[in-house]
Amino acid sequence: MQPQQYQMGGYDRAITMFSPDGRLYQVEYAREAVKRGTTAVGIKCKTGVVLLVDKRVSSRLLEPSSIEKIFRVDEHIGVASSGLVGDARALVDRARIEAQINRVSYGEPVDVETLAKKLCDHMQTYTLFGGARPYGTALLIAGVETDESGTRYRLFETDPSGTLLEYTATGIGIGRPAVMKLFEAEYKDNISVEEAIDLGLKALHTATEGKFDVNTVEIGIAGSYSAKKKAAKKVEAPNGHETSLLPFRKLNADEVKVAVAKFAKTQTSAPVQDKDPDV
Repeated sequence: MQPQQYQMGGYDRAITMFSPDGRLYQVEYAREAVKRGTTAVGIKCKTGVVLLVDKRVSSRLLEPSSIEKIFRVDEHIGVASSGLVGDARALVDRARIEAQINRVSYGEPVDVETLAKKLCDHMQTYTLFGGARPYGTALLIAGVETDESGTRYRLFETDPSGTLLEYTATGIGIGRPAVMKLFEAEYKDNISVEEAIDLGLKALHTATEGKFDVNTVEIGIAGSYSAKKKAAKKVEAPNGHETSLLPFRKLNADEVKVAVAKFAKTQTSAPVQDKDPDV
């Protein structure tokens, strides 16, 4: 029997070749890139879905605003990423194109699940053919769907293999184990958006051992948020019925600072930093 390391050597160079134990090593390596990425969390609540990301500024000379980890894909859908930022941007661009194709073709906004499946189908093709590597990023896709049966809030997670899973609360990146442990213990159904933000900040606080920076936290909300109410946009579907979509938006710097300051008051240890970390 040859050593495991020697056996692996012939199979981790080809994307499309399974190892004898049924593994695609290049896909597993792409997952490792995600595990080394910054922590992102998504939480479904009573009136929306909240996305939070710690952007991890590595130098005091770096402008935090130049790092973007939460993206608006369509008026009602947003995405948070972890892993290779360039790969995430490429997927977000593709998602935006798919969303506009749906509007042009059918005259209505794309369903969150439909868009998530299209992205995962695209990611999965990069595990089937040679000549290109898998995407080294994972996404949290949050959005609002409205039809005759009512309004639904959706939260999906993708990974480099093209797997698609729906969650009520989840996390990706280096802090996922700590985040999921916290959510298993403390997440409750039908929490408010404000409570979801507090829980998400607590998850980031736990994942970073209290070292996250208020200037590098991004927060996005699909749904309603009392701090700055926005009217739902009326969209006329092909059947003539109007549907209301609560927009996805990112909180501005002042709103993030207020949310983090409110959370910081509840912490008795490891205070939240209020300035860029040193190198």
